[in-house]
Amino acid sequence: MPRRNCPIPGITGVRQIDVGNIIHPTDPNGLVVVTQIEPISLIFTLPETVLPQIQQQQAKTGKPLAVLAYSQDNKIKLDEGTLGLVNNQILQTTGSIQLKANFPNPAHRLWPGELVNARLLVDTRHDGLTVPASVVQQGPNGAYAYVIKPDNTVEVRPITVAEISEGRALIDKGLDANERVVTDGQYKLQPGVRVALLTGRAAEQAREQSAQQAPIP
Repeated sequence: MPRRNCPIPGITGVRQIDVGNIIHPTDPNGLVVVTQIEPISLIFTLPETVLPQIQQQQAKTGKPLAVLAYSQDNKIKLDEGTLGLVNNQILQTTGSIQLKANFPNPAHRLWPGELVNARLLVDTRHDGLTVPASVVQQGPNGAYAYVIKPDNTVEVRPITVAEISEGRALIDKGLDANERVVTDGQYKLQPGVRVALLTGRAAEQAREQSAQQAPIP
């Protein structure tokens, strides 16, 4: 019989028919399943609130936005691709928008059916001011932080947070570079209270004690 080329490049899976099996032209299953690996597509979702930002950036750059794929623990960068599609409707049950990204996947780190974390790179900001995410507190009037004044007393400062990611908060307004802020134990503070600066093992012990005494919301 003449040999036929597979219509798509890919990797074959587990053999579904063994030598000696009786097969028929009408059988629903073939010998193997061939799955395309290179390139590969990824479906992910984002909150619908970010859709205007995505649309604005697409119109501004005129180029596909970059998408980064990481392992589930966010420790390994698997590949970098581009945004190929924004779905044409919002998922009403979750209030999210579905997106599709395409990856070249030359190292085959992305695998069909794999659960990964996707990050859509909308914009790159240079010289941004970031603080630990624990600095940001929420009150009836929005986000705020406790700022340590030169006399080691604290004041409440309203802040505008652009984004919180990987334990860091990007600050748009309210804080200046080199200002000192409180990172732990805010539930015990009031404006004007004097604080002590702890480092090393003392800071670790204070964090552990604070975690044990912090009230449950």
